[in-house]
Amino acid sequence: MITIRKNLIYSALGEAPSEAQYTWIDAKDLNRDDISTLTDEYGIENDLLADIMDPDEQPRIEKDEGKVNIIVRIPTLMDDDDDDTSQNTVPLGVILFEDKILTICQGDSVVLADLAKNRFRQYPLQTREGFVLSILGRATQVFLRLLKLVNRRRSLVESTLTGSTIKNYELIQLLDIQKDLVYYSTSLTMNQALMEKLLKTNLFIMNNDEERDFLNDVIIDNVQALSMSKIYSNILQVTTDSFASVISNNMNVIMKRLTFISLMLMFPTLITSFYGMNVKLPLAGNPLAWLFLLGGCLLICVVSLWMLSDKHNKHIIDREFENRDRKDRKSLSALRRQRVREARKDRRDKMIERKEER
Repeated sequence: MITIRKNLIYSALGEAPSEAQYTWIDAKDLNRDDISTLTDEYGIENDLLADIMDPDEQPRIEKDEGKVNIIVRIPTLMDDDDDDTSQNTVPLGVILFEDKILTICQGDSVVLADLAKNRFRQYPLQTREGFVLSILGRATQVFLRLLKLVNRRRSLVESTLTGSTIKNYELIQLLDIQKDLVYYSTSLTMNQALMEKLLKTNLFIMNNDEERDFLNDVIIDNVQALSMSKIYSNILQVTTDSFASVISNNMNVIMKRLTFISLMLMFPTLITSFYGMNVKLPLAGNPLAWLFLLGGCLLICVVSLWMLSDKHNKHIIDREFENRDRKDRKSLSALRRQRVREARKDRRDKMIERKEER
């Protein structure tokens, strides 16, 4: 779909807006007819269209046959009120002609929607270069908001997880959040390199100091977004590692219980296996021998349960620590007495030396 637009310029509060001196041609969700129109009427090469529609294309600026071609990356979020941030970023191609600007995007974004509705009057939309800077500025602001939403999603997922109710669904959510952070961080890094290049290249000459100051502000906001993405990525990595440790600990507890049950059943199995042999054993001819065996097995299970229980082990460990503490206190008391004796001996030696000196 190709739409021809005119940006409104607001000079002062209360005054009627004026139209920009350039024409904005908005091309998005391209089909075959749109591609033919861009190729025939606007002279866009197929290689450039293929690069813009490539989802992995990196931002760059170049000049070709009198046109300046710029590729930036913008988020594909459609609505400001939409909390679904599990989306990717797409390249946006901006082609500067003498009297018009052509934007090509294989998708839709809140960045282009806001510029089409003239929501932001403080952006420098008077010139073609200012329009490109406005796209970069709005994209950076959307990235900042998306990073906050991603961090909110992480907090919600983390609040629903406990040590005993960790499921695959929550872990997959954390994986999706981490993937979104990688997309946003990569796009911000590549846009940062493009904006720094715009300050130095002769292909993109800003018209006044206002546009240059605006670009510097956008660069600062982009650096802030990069810092936020790194911080959130580190927090998410720590959270994921913590949950992995919890899962490993839960698995160890389950294996401990299974081992405990196996050991508890081993002793009755050992006794009953003896009576399955073809040898003479006590009570082998007694018809009520199975009652004695059953009682013995139950008694052994109870004793094993008590010996292998956590309370019994904890009691043994506590008693061992008490013995160690008692030994440490005795050693400390002996060391203190030895130091007191050495101090008394030193005082006596000093007194003897003083008497000999007199």
